[in-house]
Amino acid sequence: MHQPQYSEPMGGNYQLPWTYLHAIKDYADMAWHLENVSEAKAVVNFAPTLLEQIDDYDQQLKGRFKGTGRLKDPLLIALDSPVQPVHAGERRKLINACLRANEEKLIAPFPHFARLAEIARWALEQTERLRYLNEQYLVDLLVWYHLVWMAESVRRSDIRIQNLMKKGHFFTFHDRRQLLTVISEILSDLIPRYRRLAESGRVELSVTPYAHPILPLLLDINSTLEAMPDAPLPEITEYPGGEARAHWQMEEGLRVFESFFGFRPKGCWPSEGAVSDATLPLIAEHGFSWTATGENVLRNSLNKSDMPEANIHKPYRLKDLPPACFFRDDGLSDMIGFIYTKWSAEDAVNDFISHLLNIKATTEDDPDRVVSVILDGENAWEYYSYNGFYFLQSLYKQLSQHPELELTTFSECLESGVTPGSLPEMVAGSWVYGSFSTWIGDADKNRGWDLLSQVKQVYDQKMATTTFDEEMQLAIDRQLAICEGSDWFWWFGDYNSADSVSDFERLFRLHLSNLYQMLGEEVPQILSEVVSFGGGEAEQGGTMRRGG
Repeated sequence: MHQPQYSEPMGGNYQLPWTYLHAIKDYADMAWHLENVSEAKAVVNFAPTLLEQIDDYDQQLKGRFKGTGRLKDPLLIALDSPVQPVHAGERRKLINACLRANEEKLIAPFPHFARLAEIARWALEQTERLRYLNEQYLVDLLVWYHLVWMAESVRRSDIRIQNLMKKGHFFTFHDRRQLLTVISEILSDLIPRYRRLAESGRVELSVTPYAHPILPLLLDINSTLEAMPDAPLPEITEYPGGEARAHWQMEEGLRVFESFFGFRPKGCWPSEGAVSDATLPLIAEHGFSWTATGENVLRNSLNKSDMPEANIHKPYRLKDLPPACFFRDDGLSDMIGFIYTKWSAEDAVNDFISHLLNIKATTEDDPDRVVSVILDGENAWEYYSYNGFYFLQSLYKQLSQHPELELTTFSECLESGVTPGSLPEMVAGSWVYGSFSTWIGDADKNRGWDLLSQVKQVYDQKMATTTFDEEMQLAIDRQLAICEGSDWFWWFGDYNSADSVSDFERLFRLHLSNLYQMLGEEVPQILSEVVSFGGGEAEQGGTMRRGG
């Protein structure tokens, strides 16, 4: 589970709502499924910047209800405000925001919302039409948008949400406050729910480096070439001071995680499963007993080590370093992420178990076999009916009760005696295709790396000549860390939708610009130029990739 830092750095206002929308829908539902299947087990990974944003939204709403704080997200502000926008441009922006939902699963199944969406598309065709929409229409659109983004478990159990859905239209200010109250309650209890799940032993919690950077590229940009020998690289082929930054990201990630959960995790999911020969020792240095990455990283590494016949369904250790490395089964993980969305829950779960039993039958001679299924905790479920409710309930129940299969966690695997194999070398790569092609090697992505490296050079110069007080130093370091995050580079490229690319590349430039200002330097003109335009239509909106 991760989201990049969506708040605009100067004013703290959120540019995109995905943190709180996924929190009230997907993160809440995932917790509910694990709570309601007594024998379920899972590993849940949190990026620290996501934890901080969930907490920030929680504090925003608590402050708003006390009358002492302010909301910082445009959609929540509109939902809370007694007055809706009048100007056509503001209305267009608000209506477009309320249409950002899966048509088949989040709009069409709800007749009231589907009708509102139909009116919205009609009104957006001509600017003058926007002026004829009354405030009640905007209120109803806002309420329904949040209702369809509500967790299925909440829709089935919370009488306040049920009453709002039954009412269907002409929502009052009291109705909106009720909805905001539910949202506030979900956000307030979300992190404590996962802490309780961890304390009960149902969930193992793991962590990612603070702002979700691609660690191998911070350590050595040239590691790109191990899996992509012909890839073009940025003009600046060494990220300045990358090793120190990688350590900072790890240390700060652990500090933030521990501040929310009260303990240090045993496992690290390195951002995007990105690993290399240099990354594994760094992970070991920070005390982790396990890490994980993609199947194709293992295949590449086995081939290079002349071990192509080795079992891919087991953990390995690199040169006997402490952390055991588990490897994602791309086929099974991608079936959940992309294929089963179109199947009935029963057929999907039966097919999944059939694949597991086939793997079991072909690995009977290896007592250390483990099948690792790893995917987003947020992006798949809006492509399932009922947010994956029936699929996930059936999956956890049948797996936990199956006589030949055992649900477990990575730490429990190691504690129960699973012995990792030995891997002589690790070919650098990620869970996506076993390479770094999603983050580097494309003209737009490389340009992003050059912009990042340039501000890091300025950072290094200022650190050598200027002394900042402790609070300012931490703020600068955290701002740099956000700029180092992987999501900006994920979205750059012409295969992603123009709207999504525009959202992320604009926010990337804002974060870089703010870092220059924090360092007391003039923002370079080049940050006024768009990094990437996009224009494609990637599968599932580009929020997910297949492993192979």
